[in-house]
Parts: sequence; C-alpha cells; structure tokens
Amino acid sequence: MSQKRSQSRRHALQALYQWQMAGQNLGDIANQFLEEQDIQRFEVPYFQDLLHGVPSHLTELDEMLKPALDRAIESVDPVERAILRLAAYELAYHLEVPYRVVINEAVELAKTFGAEQGHRFVNGVLDRVAKKVRQTEVGSKRPT
Repeated sequence: MSQKRSQSRRHALQALYQWQMAGQNLGDIANQFLEEQDIQRFEVPYFQDLLHGVPSHLTELDEMLKPALDRAIESVDPVERAILRLAAYELAYHLEVPYRVVINEAVELAKTFGAEQGHRFVNGVLDRVAKKVRQTEVGSKRPT
C-alpha cells in the first residue's frame, strides 16, 4: 500500500465527513485541505477524485451498500457512513486497487476515526459489497 495513497484516503474521508455534516461546497473543502496539508505527502489527484467522485455517485453508492446493511444508510454512524461510501466508490471505480486493499484501508480508517467496534461493521459490510461489485476478483481468491 502506498503511504501517499493512504494519506489521500484519510484526507478524503475527513473532507467527505465535513461535506456530509456541514453541506459545505466541495471546492471550498478541497481548497481548505490543499492549503492546510503538505501536498507532498499525499496524491492530490487521487484525493480530488475521491472527494468529488463520492458525492457525484452518492445515490448509486448508497444503493450498492443497501443490501449489505442491517439498517438504513442514514442510520449508520456519520464517520462509518463516509468510510463505507468512500470504499464503495473505490470498489466500483478504482478496479486497479485490489479489493482487499480497499477493505483493509477502510478498516484502518474505521479503527482511527470510527466507533469502538466500527471497524468490524465496516469490514463486514464491505466484504459483502466486494462479493457483488468485484465478483470475479473475489471469486478468484482461494482461501489460504
């Protein structure tokens, strides 16, 4: 896993959470992050793609998550909701990133920012989503 890519996800999560909670303009949020963060430490284009891609595909992402959830997406903790949407976007639109990397990164974000056992919830939901979205990739992995 690229450390810069991980930092891009971390910043995108924080920015998406801000957007989700405050409804602030995405361009303003992106500019704020680019001004406040050391842009040498993360992949700015990847950050921008995640930040703008999730809201652009929000309905689709929520529909993708819906069958894997035991409650409405709106009832999910806001941090975990942002993590799930971010990871669902990566699963659907960044096929170059292995699904296990997407899930692992989301779990690590949940451990850092989510509720005490939120990482388990995130892991279970994304495992179910990956089986649908990345059916061929998941099916080709054999248990070790």
